Amino acid sequence: MNAATRRVLVAAATKHGATQEIAEALARDLRSASGNALDVDCVAVRWDPSPARYDAVVLGSAVYAGSWRDETRSWATTHAAELRERPVWLFSSGPIGEPPFPPDEPHDVAALMRVIGARAHRTFPGRLDKALLSVPERAMVTAMRAPLGDFRDWDAVRAWAAQVAGELRGLPTR
Repeated sequence: MNAATRRVLVAAATKHGATQEIAEALARDLRSASGNALDVDCVAVRWDPSPARYDAVVLGSAVYAGSWRDETRSWATTHAAELRERPVWLFSSGPIGEPPFPPDEPHDVAALMRVIGARAHRTFPGRLDKALLSVPERAMVTAMRAPLGDFRDWDAVRAWAAQVAGELRGLPTR
């Protein structure tokens, strides 16, 4: 790794795996879009990765009932001082269907962006696989008539990774 290589942490919280798969794709696509000028680690939030070891952070969460997962919000607020010292991007995974439902941004993201000084937030459609749900979750999905399927847009994930990689290239090194 040369002196110009930046270390990037991609961290996410997931419930049924779909958001973690988006995080892994973002990490892979950040490496690719940067011509391997970025050293990218993808670590689940539950492992409490330290942002202090990184030059930038991409943080994501699955969204349920309009909110980020508690573990992601807790991790972000615990590490807020470190996160404010480096560029941070946020992503959410959750809307499902065509058009995506719900159409609104998660209600806790704007406040979290202010607390940690995040540069941007992006929402990606998610996946709803009934076979992965608990009995109460299945009952809720049935009652809400939620559409089942994988609605993730891998082209949008790749494009956003390229945008973030481009922004990182344009930033001065710390």
